[in-house]
Amino acid sequence: MHDIRMIRDNPAAFDAALSRRGDAPLSSEILAIDTARREKIQAAETAQADANKAAKEVGAAKGRGDEDEFQRLRALVSEKKAQIATLNDEAKAEDQRLTDLLATIPNLPYDDVPEGADEDDNVEVKKWGEPREMSFAKEHFEIPAAIPGLDFATAGKLSGSRFVNMKGAVARVHRALGQFMIDVHVEENGLEEISTPVLVRDEAMYGTDKLPKFGDDSYQTTNGWWLIPTSEVTLTYSVAGDVLEAADLPRRMTAHTLCFRSEAGSAGRDTSGMLRQHQFEKVEMVTVCHPDTSDDEQKRMLRCAEDILERLEVPYRTVLLCTGDMGFGARRTYDIEAWLPGQNTYREISSVSTTGDFQARRMNARFKPEGGGKPEFVHTLNGSGLAVGRALIAVLENGQQEDGSINLPTALHPYLRGKTAITADGTLV
Repeated sequence: MHDIRMIRDNPAAFDAALSRRGDAPLSSEILAIDTARREKIQAAETAQADANKAAKEVGAAKGRGDEDEFQRLRALVSEKKAQIATLNDEAKAEDQRLTDLLATIPNLPYDDVPEGADEDDNVEVKKWGEPREMSFAKEHFEIPAAIPGLDFATAGKLSGSRFVNMKGAVARVHRALGQFMIDVHVEENGLEEISTPVLVRDEAMYGTDKLPKFGDDSYQTTNGWWLIPTSEVTLTYSVAGDVLEAADLPRRMTAHTLCFRSEAGSAGRDTSGMLRQHQFEKVEMVTVCHPDTSDDEQKRMLRCAEDILERLEVPYRTVLLCTGDMGFGARRTYDIEAWLPGQNTYREISSVSTTGDFQARRMNARFKPEGGGKPEFVHTLNGSGLAVGRALIAVLENGQQEDGSINLPTALHPYLRGKTAITADGTLV
């Protein structure tokens, strides 16, 4: 949510920031609604003052026997009360119009975010690892060792397209990946592990900027709960309405959950294999922090995600997203893209974003400054650490051998009781 005072004070700067995202200027429309709202409030306050004054004079008129004045003042008080009620209703309606409009406007990019239209304008800031030369490279669902463990037919019978049953060695490697990620984040990166619900109320989706704009991208139950698209929703909204102590910041959290996305806008994209699924698992990282430290926290979170890929021996590159490719709630986003030899390209496996106080305003999450004074809004950040299914794809494809087997990264061996590979017939050895 945007600060209306900032828009009042800097309408041109607000419109200029929106234009960097490719959006039309909106300050005039916003300020017209805001002015109408404030005028209604002022008029109601004036009418209330008139009513209070008349109410005091009613008794005096009665006492001196001035019946005409008594009746006039009584009528005036009744008229003012009706006028106040109408003005308050109109002010409330204008306030709702303003809130509804502000809720649909994306966050403003930081000045260091490159301007651009789409992913072609993103800026590579880092590359790690050297992709192996593989004339035999296959996509994950074509590798002989993986085929027995990826049962799309049965999942389709159960649930339709974009679901998978994982079996045997593949299921075990998938489970090991999630456990490995959580262990690193908790034991080495200092994040607090939280097991959260995957069903949430409207308020949680709204507070983390998933509603109203992206309702079609998520699933809702018949009794109104939403299936979370990511545990960013539950971890971030855990501080909604709170006034935190500055000494308790930053609050760094992680969760390994199921996630659900309808993929409403991705018809025809990545329909083969398990790259884009309706149900998947993700290890999420969320930080709630003091505004002064949010830039450093984003760098820290990015490094946590990159380190997971390095330990998994997966080449990757990190890109700074341009204004046209950045998510709705972000002020700055880095994407980490894992090398997938089967596609001969890098594909996104983590997004690490800072939202500034955008989400905090929507969910009223604040902190007490150490020196005293009025509570201020916290900053919130989120990042994948990592998407477990996509990490599985990267491990399978980068570890594939010419004979159809798959060598597994050393970091996973302890989680597989010393097993180091999947044979071409799908056996974990």
